[in-house]
Amino acid sequence: MAYASHIINHSRKLLQLRNVPKLTRHDHAVLVRWFSNGAQSSACKREDVAKVCPVGAPAEREIVSKFVARNPVSFGLSTNNLSRKTMRLGIPMGGVVYSRELLCLQVLSRRGFSSDAGLPPHQEIGMPSLSPTMMEGNIARWLKKEGDKVTPGEVLCEVETDKATVEMECMEEGYLAKIIKGDGSKEIKVGEIIAITVEEEGDVAKFKDYSPPASGSGAPAAKDSAAPPPPPKKPVEQPVPSPEPKTPKPTSSASEDRIFASPLARKLAEDHKVPLSSIKGTGPDGHIVKADIEDYLASRGKEVSVLTPKIKDAKLASLDYVDIPHSQIRKITASRLLFSKQTIPHYYLTVDTCVDKLMDLRSQLNSLQEASGGKRISVNDLVIKAAALALRKVPQCNSSWTDDYIRQYNNVNINVAVQTDNGLYVPVIRDTDKKGLSSIAEEVKKVAQKAKENSLKPEDYEGGTFTVSNLGGPFGIKQFCAIINPPQAGILAVGSAEKRVIPGSGPDQFNFASYMSVTLSCDHRVIDGAIGAEWLKAFKGYIENPESMLL
Repeated sequence: MAYASHIINHSRKLLQLRNVPKLTRHDHAVLVRWFSNGAQSSACKREDVAKVCPVGAPAEREIVSKFVARNPVSFGLSTNNLSRKTMRLGIPMGGVVYSRELLCLQVLSRRGFSSDAGLPPHQEIGMPSLSPTMMEGNIARWLKKEGDKVTPGEVLCEVETDKATVEMECMEEGYLAKIIKGDGSKEIKVGEIIAITVEEEGDVAKFKDYSPPASGSGAPAAKDSAAPPPPPKKPVEQPVPSPEPKTPKPTSSASEDRIFASPLARKLAEDHKVPLSSIKGTGPDGHIVKADIEDYLASRGKEVSVLTPKIKDAKLASLDYVDIPHSQIRKITASRLLFSKQTIPHYYLTVDTCVDKLMDLRSQLNSLQEASGGKRISVNDLVIKAAALALRKVPQCNSSWTDDYIRQYNNVNINVAVQTDNGLYVPVIRDTDKKGLSSIAEEVKKVAQKAKENSLKPEDYEGGTFTVSNLGGPFGIKQFCAIINPPQAGILAVGSAEKRVIPGSGPDQFNFASYMSVTLSCDHRVIDGAIGAEWLKAFKGYIENPESMLL
C-alpha cells in the first residue's frame, strides 16, 4: 500500500512535467533541461527557476522514462531522435532553448541524443542573432580548433553581422568536436548549425565525418516511401472518329506557278543569285523587270551594311570587369537607405555659416591640448558639439516618427558617419550635449578607429538620435544632401569651408571671410519647415559665436 501511494505521489509530480512545454511555449524560456541519475528537472525562466520534479530513486526513474517514452513530443523530443537506447536508465537527456533577448551570449543550441548511428550526446551550436536587424551572418574566423576544450565565457569565433564583427562566446563546458561552417563562410542564416560540441574528449573523433541533417527530418520521406502506390488509371476509350470524305485538293494551274520576268531581269537575278519568287514585279501585268532586281539588290546591300556595324559594336561593347561581393554592412546599409528614401518624406534646408571665429577658437584650444598632451580638436568635433547643443535648444528635432506618436528623446546621442573599406559605419557619441570638446574629440577618434578595424560592438552604434555626416573637411565637398538614418528624423550634411569676398563698411571696401555650407535633411512628418529653420538658426549661432558652446 505504501509503495502504491509512493507511485501515486510521483505520478502527480509527473503531471507537473506537462507544464514544462507550456512554459517554454508561452513564456520566453531561457533554458529547459532534463537530467537523470539523481539530478533535478528544472525549467529556467528569465529571472527565476521553476523546479519541476526530483528524479532520483530507481522506481522514479523508471516512471519518468516510461512517461517520456509515451509522450516524447510533450518534452520537446522528436520521435526520430528518441530511441530505446536513450531511454535506458543512466543516460542523460536534455534540451536547450535560448531566449531571443540574449545578445552576444545568444547562441542557438540544442542537445543531441544517442541514435542508431552511434553518435554520443552532443550539442549543436547555431548562428546567433547578434543585432536586432540581423537575419544572417558570416564567420570571420574561428579562434578555437576542432578538439580544443572550451569553457563558458571563452570566445569561439568572430561573427560578421550586418553592422560589425562580434565575438561569439561559448555557453557550456566541453570540447569542440566539429566545425560545420569554417572561416569565411558567408550568408549563414540565424539558427543554422555552425558547430558541434561534446562533453567527453573521447567523443570528438566520432564526429569527424558528421554532417548536420537537412532542413526537415527524414520522417516525411519515410512516410512517402511507405505510402501505397496510387491505383492504376483505367485507359479511357476514345471514340473512333468517323472517316471524312476525301475531297481532292485544288491544284494550282501551271499559269499560277509560272513567274513572268523579262530576259534581262532573269539574267541579272541568276548572276546575283536572287530568287524571283521573293520579288514583286512592277512591269505590265506584274512582270518582273530589271529595275525590280536592282531595287532588291540595293535594299539587300543596305541591310548588310546596317547589320555589320551592329556586330562590330557588340564586339566593342564587351567590357572587362570584376564582381565584388557585398559585405554585410554594405547590404544592410543599402536596405536601410532604400527604406529611408521610399518611406520618409525628405526636405532640405541649407545655410552658410561664417567659421572665422570657430577656427580661431580651435587654434587656441589645440595649443592648450598640445601642452597637456590631449587629442587635437577638429572642426568636425566643434560641429558635433554645436549640433548637440542645438538639439537641446530645439528638442523637436531630436525625435522619431511612429505610427501612433512622435517619440522625443531626452538624451542627445549623435551618430558620426565614418567611411571604411567595408562600407559606411555610424558609431554613436552618447550624451554629446553634456561632454566637453576634449572628450568628444577623444571618443570620435576611438570609435572611428574601431570602425576601420571592423571591431564595433552593438553598443558602439545603437541608440543614436541624430546623425552628422561631414564630407567637407576630408574630401572638399562644398555642399550635399544626406539621406536620413532611420528611425531618426534629421541628419546634418557638412560641406567644406571656403574663402569668400564680402562687402565692407564702405561703398568700395571688401573683406574676406571663411564660410561653410551645411544642409539639414528633415523628416517632414516630424520636423516642420519652421522647426527645421529654427534648429539651423541655433546651430549657426553656436558656430559663429563658438564661445557660447563653452558656457
